[in-house]
Parts: sequence; C-alpha cells; structure tokens
Amino acid sequence: MENKAGMLYLCATPIGNLEDITLRALRILREVDAIAAEDTRHTLKLLNHYEIAKPLISYHEHNKMEKGREIVGMLKRGMNIALVSDAGMPGISDPGADLAALAAEAGIACTIIPGPSAALSALVLSGLSTKRFAFEGFLPREGRERREQLARLKNESRTLIFYESPHRLSDVLKDMHGILGSRRIALVRELTKIHEEVISLDLKDAAAYYDDKSPRGEYVLVLEGKGSEQDLPDYGSLTVEEHLKAYMEAGMDKKEAVKQVAKDRGIPRNEVYKYSITLKH
Repeated sequence: MENKAGMLYLCATPIGNLEDITLRALRILREVDAIAAEDTRHTLKLLNHYEIAKPLISYHEHNKMEKGREIVGMLKRGMNIALVSDAGMPGISDPGADLAALAAEAGIACTIIPGPSAALSALVLSGLSTKRFAFEGFLPREGRERREQLARLKNESRTLIFYESPHRLSDVLKDMHGILGSRRIALVRELTKIHEEVISLDLKDAAAYYDDKSPRGEYVLVLEGKGSEQDLPDYGSLTVEEHLKAYMEAGMDKKEAVKQVAKDRGIPRNEVYKYSITLKH
C-alpha cells in the first residue's frame, strides 16, 4: 500500500520576543517529525526555550536545491515537516518560498501557521499610510544596481517597505534621498526587542542621521510613496478634473493620473481621459 504523503507546515516564529508565538505554532512544532530551519542554531534557542526536541534539517539559500529535494522526498514518504525561518514568516526574503513551490509541484499538501511579520509590524508602527503598500525586501548590495532599482520606484505612490542591514543603511539612505527626493521615512529597528525604536524623519535628515553614529540592530525602512494617498483629498468630494489635478500636483504625470482616477472611481479610462485633455501638468 502506498504511503500517504505528509504535510508541510510554513510556521511563523517570533521576530524578537520569544513570547510572540501562537499556541498552534507550538503544538505543530511538537507534533511534526522534523523541522527545517534557515539557521539550526538560532531555531534551537527557540525550541529549547519551549522544551521542544525535534530533528533539525538545515535548509538555507546555499543548499536549498539539494535539501529541498531531500525534504520533498521525506514528505512523500509520509513525514510531516515544519519550515521555519530565522524570524517571522517563512518565505519572506528567505528560501522558504522555494520549498513551498517544490512541494506544490510534487502535489504535497502545504499549510500556513500564521504569526509575526516584521514588514507588516513596521508598517503599522511607522505612522505612514497603510491603505496601499508594496514590500520590496532587500535592495541590491551593489551601489549602481541599488540606485537603478530606486529609480524604478521613483513614481511609486504606495508606501514602500524595505529590509536593510546596519552596515549598508547609511549608503542606502543617501541613495534614497538622492534619487527619491524629499519624503517621509520611518527607520524601524529591533522590533519587539528591548531596544525597539521608530525614528521618523524626512529623507534628507535620514541621509545625514548616521554620519556621526553607528546604526545598530536589524532595520525595516518604511518609506512614503510619491504623492501619498494620505496627502490627497477625499476623491468622493472632488470633480473628475479636481481629482486629476490632485494626483498631478502630487507628482503623477497625466497618463498615470488618468489611470489612477479611473481605478478610484470605477469608470472607463477613456471617459477620464476626456476630462484630462485641457489639463496641463
């Protein structure tokens, strides 16, 4: 008789404070046959804290192809496996997404054990608009590639969320200011830990903030979008022309403004375009 395949559990773990773990996550970690971890030493601290003893499988960016196939084989043989990252949701800026994709291709059942997320926690803490946002993860390490990526985001109106390491932070902030200009940013560090801090600045000031001090800890950068929605009037009270002007004055070009107004109002783009003909940028 053929063995029934096991289940892959994508299990969120604390991003700092070990108390930020769900009862369901603890139960699953105790019940599975093995735990795949980005850094087994880091995960062992969490498991020891809750007196959980399970076989650990090292699964990270540099061995994900070999270990991914090995884990899928274990799942096919009926083993239940939990996947955890160093902190937060597996699959966000780590190779967990690749394992989930491999499992899906192999027809393996996969489920999520939700919990902490550094990106969403920082967004809520930032004080910036949460209506529309985009997660960008880590920017490229090389300066030229990083600046090219920032240039592509220059006209993005959504709030942007980035992860960044302390040793690159100063250069990243200077690049952001040089390319994106003046807008608000929240530097969120050490989330849920003793030294948790939210530093809210204009990008110009943020670019100079670490000139005479060293950044410490892990950072999430939450950046105001161009012409952020929170700075625009309620479009329900505007005429179509006023709605277009509001977006154009916030920095959008006419084509972008027409597209956004049509989306906001749920009307055809060509109808909005008629109102834009007489408007100048």
